[in-house]
Amino acid sequence: MGKHINSIDNRILSRITGKGKGSVFTPADFLDLGKRAAVDQVLSRSVRGGTIRKLARGLYYCPRLHSRLGALVPTVEAVAKALQGRDASRLQPSGAHAANMLGLSDQVPVRAVFLTDGRSRKVQLGKQLIILKKTTPRYMATAGCISGTVIQALHWIGRRHADDKVISILRRQLSVRDKKQLLNDISYAPAWIGEMIRRIAEPQDR
Repeated sequence: MGKHINSIDNRILSRITGKGKGSVFTPADFLDLGKRAAVDQVLSRSVRGGTIRKLARGLYYCPRLHSRLGALVPTVEAVAKALQGRDASRLQPSGAHAANMLGLSDQVPVRAVFLTDGRSRKVQLGKQLIILKKTTPRYMATAGCISGTVIQALHWIGRRHADDKVISILRRQLSVRDKKQLLNDISYAPAWIGEMIRRIAEPQDR
């Protein structure tokens, strides 16, 4: 029995090592290696041993160590990816987080909001709060696409502040492929955002 447990320990720890420092994972990532109870025991022992750290219930990470700052918390994107895989749900960056991703805001938001078709939840990540907010199918229609992030960022910026500077930044940031995707998904955007999408995607030599 002890040999079997050690085997599960080694295989789980090997997979964690393979994911690399800063990776985030859940027990579901290891269920092909053993039963849930055994996986939970290995992760608990690894937390006690200092190999990994617990971020929230059912959410763990392998810390990256900084010479001056010590153990660094994982990125918002790493946490979101782990939650997405665990819940078999889709996530769509929203609000100030979407704007920051696109270079429309220099400030890292204290609250990183993601729309989801899964359950709502919150995860504290150092000084930053990750919020998963359940929404309607319409808002999730472009989840995982650049168009969804652009639509959400523009919605947060608002019609009054979405000016020529915003259009110029997005024109530079987005590839030709991204702009085609925007035009393909224009029907999911409010009318005023649709007009901005046309201006963003139009050929710049006109």
